[in-house]
Amino acid sequence: MSLYADDVVSFASVLKMSYNFLTGKDYLKRKKTRERKKLISVALGFPDLVFAAGAIPVFPIRMETFKLNTVLLALNSATSVLGWDLTSKALDLARQFDILKIVDKILEEVIGSINEKYNNMYDLGVKNGVPSELCYGINALYGMHISKGNYMDANLNFAMRCGEWNKFSESLKSTTSPQIWVEIPPKEMGNSNKALELMVNNINNAITQLENITGNIVTEESLNKQFRIGNQVKRFYKTILYEICTTDFYPSNPATLAEILALLTISFQDYNSNAQRYLDNIGHLIQEMRMRIRKNIGTDVSGTPRLLFTPIFSGWDPKVHEMIYDLGGRIIYADWDIFGLLEEIPVSSKLDPIESYAKFLLDASKKGLGCDKEALTQSYVKAAKDLKIDGVIFNQVSGCPSISNIYTSLLDKFNDDLEIPAIVIKFKKIGEDLDEVKGKLTNFMNNFK
Repeated sequence: MSLYADDVVSFASVLKMSYNFLTGKDYLKRKKTRERKKLISVALGFPDLVFAAGAIPVFPIRMETFKLNTVLLALNSATSVLGWDLTSKALDLARQFDILKIVDKILEEVIGSINEKYNNMYDLGVKNGVPSELCYGINALYGMHISKGNYMDANLNFAMRCGEWNKFSESLKSTTSPQIWVEIPPKEMGNSNKALELMVNNINNAITQLENITGNIVTEESLNKQFRIGNQVKRFYKTILYEICTTDFYPSNPATLAEILALLTISFQDYNSNAQRYLDNIGHLIQEMRMRIRKNIGTDVSGTPRLLFTPIFSGWDPKVHEMIYDLGGRIIYADWDIFGLLEEIPVSSKLDPIESYAKFLLDASKKGLGCDKEALTQSYVKAAKDLKIDGVIFNQVSGCPSISNIYTSLLDKFNDDLEIPAIVIKFKKIGEDLDEVKGKLTNFMNNFK
């Protein structure tokens, strides 16, 4: 039985989020064919404009067919009778009596099936001309668009301050049409008034294109409605990071919590294509976690070192958190917070929502992706302090010049200045070089004995 399966059947919210992610293809096809909704490809956690335009944001891997679709559909049928909460409780009870091993198999493959599909998309990207020396995330995203780009009505692309990301975005012109670009002003402009003015204009241009595609008008009301939902999602997400992950008693074992964080990292990119449903699920997840902690159901982690593993958004091997668990540690994934994407967008009748969104994008661009070395270092340092981190594992993604080229200075900063043990492990593809990684992690964990 996997570590994930051992605990997660107790969380109805995680069952729902897993189901919603893995059965996305059927859901999205219904939205497109029956409800005539437009499907807009997104990545990196920027679905707000698409929702505000009455369209459906899609992180395109969710259009793939996952192995568990038919089994999870059967599980969903049970919930139509019992409801998700009672189904979850029944599964938890059945697991204790060793009756429903098949359910454990389903949950074991939730993350595994996603990772297998990521590798398939990576291979497809390389096969179709993306240089293999580019990062895993870019190759995989390109493969996703090669595979399912024809299902999309457009691609909403935020041209970040990362040269390789923008090369990838440019390449999508041959796979998805039309392209909607939101250009981020160059970092030399900082967050000046000129940069803000340019950012506002770029957002307005993107909104106009979305309106032409969807036939809907994006209003201040529709923008503010989505921002309110998004702000609450971000609040809940931060609650999990800063309340649950910093405690000495977890509502599950550390490996399970790490996989829940991994699922959140992946699904946050498009909110599983339904913002209100995603908000309900993540809110329910916090209720379940707090309830388990109150009832002393879970794991005492008071003597377990808390390790930040980052970045994972551009590719990582989830086997790492199982290795760390076996070695006596606990992993925290917090990319979206480190890179500024969990910051709230102010909503007020006195504020222009487009200007508020423009400021959010500028702040995130400066703080995170493709930013200068000093600002990114400060983002990592702040996260380590706020999350009460005992050690840091930097995931050096092959072919990523925007982040990987500062790891030497980051190691010096953490090991020497902050006296927080830190290492770098290399990543190229899921499942590769795991023995080498395990050996390095084993030596690293000696710091905490």
